[in-house]
Amino acid sequence: MAQDKYSAVWVSHSSISDFLKCPRAYFLRNVYKDPTTGHKITVVTPPLALGAAVHEVIESLATLPLEERLKISLVKKLDPVWLKFSGKKGGFTNYTDEMGYRNRAISMLMNLQENPGPILEKAVKIKVGTMNLPNYFLSEEENIILCGKIDWLKYVEDDDSVHIIDFKTGRNEEREDSLQLPIYLLLATNTQSRKVSGASYWYLDRDEGLIEKKLPEIKESYKKVFEIAKKIKEARAKNEFTCPHGGCSTCRPLERVLRGEGELVGGSETRQDVYILPK
Repeated sequence: MAQDKYSAVWVSHSSISDFLKCPRAYFLRNVYKDPTTGHKITVVTPPLALGAAVHEVIESLATLPLEERLKISLVKKLDPVWLKFSGKKGGFTNYTDEMGYRNRAISMLMNLQENPGPILEKAVKIKVGTMNLPNYFLSEEENIILCGKIDWLKYVEDDDSVHIIDFKTGRNEEREDSLQLPIYLLLATNTQSRKVSGASYWYLDRDEGLIEKKLPEIKESYKKVFEIAKKIKEARAKNEFTCPHGGCSTCRPLERVLRGEGELVGGSETRQDVYILPK
């Protein structure tokens, strides 16, 4: 099959996670479009808003010269970003809850500013192409593209390599069987020229700093990701997206939006209609 980025099946860590948890949730978040607006739908919650705001502040640092990155307080940088998620736009239904999450965001950024580590070291920024995301053909024959953002690529001068860093804003640890590192390894290997020499998680709610993770083997990573990507392509071709539980915590919020229970509160930068749900 000829390469065609517009007809290809695009997969990412988030869409693959959706599919593995619940094919119906995958459909509702990644395929379905509201017939009125022509947009995909999503449900915002305070933890998601917290993560998006903190990541946006950190992401803005990578393109700055080293001496400029912490010249302005990260907490000050948070102020204009938080406005995008304030109130219902971030899933907050009352001021007290919002301030609790905002204070958590401030604490994370202060933790980062006081112990910047790789933030004050050279970083590599992957050039983005079509769809404004780093991407490459996972399989030209199957017309499948893998895409996604990597939080930070630290440049390792000793051997001219890169070290993957993923900033965590949630309180739960990434599962050992998560496909996040395999996917990031594939993306970093295929969207820039330097070898990948390591990977770390940084749980910003804690004071532990970087937690180095064992790099997965790249051939095994490709095999795992490609197998699931082919299942997603097959499900899309057959239009078969059934919740294995007859309704679960992953698809239920989106089903509620379809039933008219959600309140439209805005649009995302990726042209999704953003909803909140009453408790």
